[in-house]
Amino acid sequence: MTKAHDRWSPPVRDPLDDTLRLECGVFGVFDTDEAAAITALGLHALQHRGQEACGIACFDGQRFHTERHMGHVGDAFGGGDLMARLPGRSAIGHTRYSTAGGSFIRNVQPMFADLESGGIALAHNGNLTNFLTLREQLVADGAIFQSTSDSEVILHLVARSRKGKIVERFIDALTMIEGGYALVAITNKKLIGVRDPLGIRPLVLGDLDGKPVLASETCALDMIGATFVRDVEHGEMVVIDHKGVRSMKPFPAKRARPCIFEYVYFARPDSVVNGKSVYEVRKRMGRRLAQETGVAVDVVVPVPDSGVPAALGYAQAAGLPYELGIIRNHYVGRTFIQPTQGAREAGVRMKLSPNRSVLAGKRVLLVDDSIVRGTNSMRVVRMVREAGATEVHLRSASPPLMWPDFYGIDMPDREKLLAANHTVDEIAKILNVDSMGYLSVEGLYWAMEAGERDPVEPQFTDHYFTGDYPTRLLDREIAEGRNEAVERQLSFLVDA
Repeated sequence: MTKAHDRWSPPVRDPLDDTLRLECGVFGVFDTDEAAAITALGLHALQHRGQEACGIACFDGQRFHTERHMGHVGDAFGGGDLMARLPGRSAIGHTRYSTAGGSFIRNVQPMFADLESGGIALAHNGNLTNFLTLREQLVADGAIFQSTSDSEVILHLVARSRKGKIVERFIDALTMIEGGYALVAITNKKLIGVRDPLGIRPLVLGDLDGKPVLASETCALDMIGATFVRDVEHGEMVVIDHKGVRSMKPFPAKRARPCIFEYVYFARPDSVVNGKSVYEVRKRMGRRLAQETGVAVDVVVPVPDSGVPAALGYAQAAGLPYELGIIRNHYVGRTFIQPTQGAREAGVRMKLSPNRSVLAGKRVLLVDDSIVRGTNSMRVVRMVREAGATEVHLRSASPPLMWPDFYGIDMPDREKLLAANHTVDEIAKILNVDSMGYLSVEGLYWAMEAGERDPVEPQFTDHYFTGDYPTRLLDREIAEGRNEAVERQLSFLVDA
């Protein structure tokens, strides 16, 4: 069995696993041949946004069809009978890593509900910061929940709205939720896409042979041969039907604050997010990092894979050789929690291997995208030293992670974030490096070509560096007022 009770918390994983994870990616197509197959391809491109589970829902003109699976997209939707299993010309899909709700099949999206006007399937990226409050109210009102995911709250709110038309009911529901989100939904007649009022989570609109496509990132459009049309704007709802694409702005106007960590880590480097090339931003981060934290070394080595563009930018700015001193094995599956330290170290060596010809006898500068707990960094540094490096210097292409996230990033509590509890010199000793350096917040904004950070209305969501949260955190505020833990038991059902 999994665990005794289903709680609102990330699933248990190796405590030494330092990898940040994003909740999910979403995709949708309307009135397209082989919609499910196109959606599966789109989800392949978005696999990096969620590797725990995936699902597709489609509509064939009369009925909805859904499939939801634990595991990767290729394993779930790679068969030749996909169109027989999931017929229809409109579909939405979802890749998931759980941050709200546990790792169970009943929490996998898209989620479906029957309404008096027809069916609706919904896929959601992000986290609602008033999820527990809304769920508590709905349960007290008689609502019956089948999952512990915050996405189901949105379906209940749509179902309970007294508005007449489905779009109006959607707007009615969305006015009650808070947090960061991008969602796609299909009904009997429409494909709907919505981005939160601050644009924290990304969503783009594309065109596939004259048919509209919605996706979390432009790399999914590239995968299916679609062209990029535009970003869905912050606070915008796009309603797609046989009449075309209609744009609505149902929320009060606010200044956009997209998540800056999309550029640091989550988005694929070949994506364009909010009009900016992720690859070019990461290279600029590396260039600025070299200016701010330069040191005498022989070679610049990226920590694969997300550290690669920043390391390249660093090397170019510093006039240093750029070498692949660490080789990643892309054919290793998920590493499960290992019972002994030796087994954990073996798991790391399966994923990353030192290139001794590059490292031996050299002063090495390692560039990583970010440092979370520091556990992965310790392993990598040890590996590089054992390969013969005479000095090891570590640089983070992002500012120090100081505060947890509540908008869809699986990030540890503040007491577990290395930079929140230690000085840079202390971190260097903990990680056993000759020097340690971080990109500044000002440097990150420079890399974004955004000008100086506005302390009153920041241009980006950047609370993990600054503590400046873009919305209120209602569930946490209520829990603190009650002197309760935010994590609460939401279900007594035990999943096998």
